[in-house]
Amino acid sequence: MAMQTEWLVPLAQPRQKKRRCELCLGPANVRCAACLVTYYCDVDHQNADWVSVHAKICQLLIPLRAAPPFYTSEKERKLGEEQRRNREIFLADVTYETAQMFLIDGQYEDAIPAALHSLKFSISIYGSSGVELVPPYLILAETSLGLAHLSQAEEYLAQAQWIVLKNPHCSYHVQSKLYRNLGLLHAAKGNLEEALYHLANDVYFACCAFGTTRHVSVSGGFFHMANIFSHKNKMDIVDSLYCEVVDLWYDHFSHFVEIQYQKLITPAEVDLLSVEDGAEEDVLDEKQRAEAMQMLKSILAFREASLRQQPEKEAKLLHALAMFHFLVHDLKKAEGFVMRCLQTAQSLPERQPDESLYHLVKLLQSKEEQAPSRSAN
Repeated sequence: MAMQTEWLVPLAQPRQKKRRCELCLGPANVRCAACLVTYYCDVDHQNADWVSVHAKICQLLIPLRAAPPFYTSEKERKLGEEQRRNREIFLADVTYETAQMFLIDGQYEDAIPAALHSLKFSISIYGSSGVELVPPYLILAETSLGLAHLSQAEEYLAQAQWIVLKNPHCSYHVQSKLYRNLGLLHAAKGNLEEALYHLANDVYFACCAFGTTRHVSVSGGFFHMANIFSHKNKMDIVDSLYCEVVDLWYDHFSHFVEIQYQKLITPAEVDLLSVEDGAEEDVLDEKQRAEAMQMLKSILAFREASLRQQPEKEAKLLHALAMFHFLVHDLKKAEGFVMRCLQTAQSLPERQPDESLYHLVKLLQSKEEQAPSRSAN
């Protein structure tokens, strides 16, 4: 369905109800001609909303924004309210996930309208101080940081922080994400000490959220702290923190690679839980993929540019990248990083390739052997 625009006739609009733009809250001059319930200040804002999320939710908005039906009983009214709430919860989730995907892809402008919708639906459902508002505020803050709109990011983060302070039982995971964004904001403003303080809190709450210091969610705080220490020219600390990041991702990937290797060597008649059609589950979601790629590529660039060669650390990094590409089904790149890892390991005194690297090679060989039979079928 293509975008449809209807221009408003001022004299035909009810005086008691001023229509506002969905994005900027300015006076409305046009509306979507498909749903007739969504208004904009101009066609540019309508197009921005359409590209972001309105095309997905256009018809779903009609029952929410049209005149409410007349209920003949209290039971009907409660049922209608429940249906409305469920629809708003669904739309809050859809718009949040859409904004998240745009954010992961670096399409910050497209993420904003979807995130604003998610925030509005969340406010309608949970009120203006519900902890459920924090995730959309953080998405809006991240998009603003990506666009270098620091004052706007600061405003969104202030709202999120105020809600967290009012809700002492807010989850550790949400607090971790809040402090990471606060750290990135202060880093962008040049307040490096303040940034380190917030990123240290990010690491602390990430550890609390998962009950361990070895969960991969802790890696983001370490990575951004390393980048700040790089600005302070404290390269030994940078090197140490990057090693922590690589270790966390390495252990995370190794776990899933080992599971697949055990499936490979376990006879099908013994492995009663094996999937017969060969379908594989994605073990990394889109956000984890983007984070892992950003961190590991940056650390690889750092290692390659360093005057002090550290082949053991570089070999482990290359091994982690090989496992990453295997897990996201990019076998060609996985093979390339395996070869680089083996070449780097050759320069190490009396060092044999890690057993997990051998397992990865066997998995890659198995995939290559399966490819011709699948294409033949």
